[in-house]
Amino acid sequence: MDAPANLPVAVIGAGPIGLAAAAHLAERGIKVKVYEAGKSVGANILDWGHVRIFTTWEQSVDAASRRLLERHGWMLPRPAAPPTGAEIVRDYLRPLAAVPELGGIIETDATVIAISRAGLDKVTSKARASKPFELRIVGADGKQRIDLARAVIDASGTWQNPNPLGASGLKIPGEEEAANRIAYGMPDVLGTRRADYAGKRVAVVGGGYSAINVLLDLIRLAREAPGTQAIWVVRGTDMNRIYGGGPADQLEARGALGTRLRQSVEQGRIQLVTGFRANALRQQGDGLELVGATEAGDGVLPPVERIVVATGQRPDLDMTRELRLELDPWLESVKALGPLIDPNLHSCGSVPPHGHRETAHPEPGFYTIGVKSYGRAPTFLLLTGYEQARSVAAALAGDLEAADDVHLVLPETGICSTDGAADAAGCCGGPAPAGTGACCVTDVVAKSAGKSGCGCGEAA
Repeated sequence: MDAPANLPVAVIGAGPIGLAAAAHLAERGIKVKVYEAGKSVGANILDWGHVRIFTTWEQSVDAASRRLLERHGWMLPRPAAPPTGAEIVRDYLRPLAAVPELGGIIETDATVIAISRAGLDKVTSKARASKPFELRIVGADGKQRIDLARAVIDASGTWQNPNPLGASGLKIPGEEEAANRIAYGMPDVLGTRRADYAGKRVAVVGGGYSAINVLLDLIRLAREAPGTQAIWVVRGTDMNRIYGGGPADQLEARGALGTRLRQSVEQGRIQLVTGFRANALRQQGDGLELVGATEAGDGVLPPVERIVVATGQRPDLDMTRELRLELDPWLESVKALGPLIDPNLHSCGSVPPHGHRETAHPEPGFYTIGVKSYGRAPTFLLLTGYEQARSVAAALAGDLEAADDVHLVLPETGICSTDGAADAAGCCGGPAPAGTGACCVTDVVAKSAGKSGCGCGEAA
């Protein structure tokens, strides 16, 4: 027996993926309630509102959300232009939250601190699926309350849980003491945080696109504010993988970022330090010294005045402690996606089509979608989350035919590669088919489990 159908489906997070889930549910006539911890929809995105994303407007809007908006006269902004985070919130998410179909279902400043089954702890199995979910909510008044739901879609993301500076995955000695001079993520160094970085020597730690965006902004700041210096610190040594596919990247804006950064390094506008794994931070006069391990032994970088840690994020699993989740052991993604997105195996940036079955857990009626479904993996795109939301909504409506009919073709990075395990597994004798971005990972996983491979890009 399922939980009472008269209760709403709870959606945690009012970002693009959470609101997409709400739009699909509303379109199917399913009662829904959205909880957003921030002060407004898209609150996490506003933290990096100054950043222009890779995908165009056409690729950044969910289909059901677009149908709801266009019903009320909305028009898609410049379809071929990539928007900034602030533009996504202003021109898409806020208008979407205001449509009558979603009216009254979105509660901002509402933090979900814990989820369980009503009257049952994690251990109890009897009649579990028949019990509603119990959500502990802290509202705008600071008081805690209990809401019930028949199903839960966790689209809360990972932005508020940044990875620390330490290469070991833990905060390093001195990191907390220097917190007032460390920023995590993508600070607006040309705007609201300009005074913190202008004329300063800044270390940017990380090898992903967040780090690249900050570095390119620091180069621009250096032209306007003499004395501004950027030191780029990366743990790896394969710079081709970090710079990306350039012209071969099917997302032009993404490829261009890496190309610009490579040129800036070659021209000496950025000081690059590779193979450096920070393990301590110490005060040296007015500066901060990063201490770390290198292939040549322990090393110390020259003092800097500011540090930007752009080493990714990780999911916050505290609120789901009383639920039966099945997660990848090291990525903390939904388990089914782990082998397909593991950066230890490949650098594709895309996965085969997947939906409600892959984002579900042993806890009946609970789904993890959006960037949180990827755990610590850095390759999520909005298109992936939108298809997850559509499939889960269809499953909750009982339309399994639509839920299982998943379609997902993501732009290739142009650096699709696997490690030696792929070659050992055979990797189909060639590259993955165009558009799949699967990089033969399914074959690697299947063969590592003692099974025969099923063909590049196909589901095992």
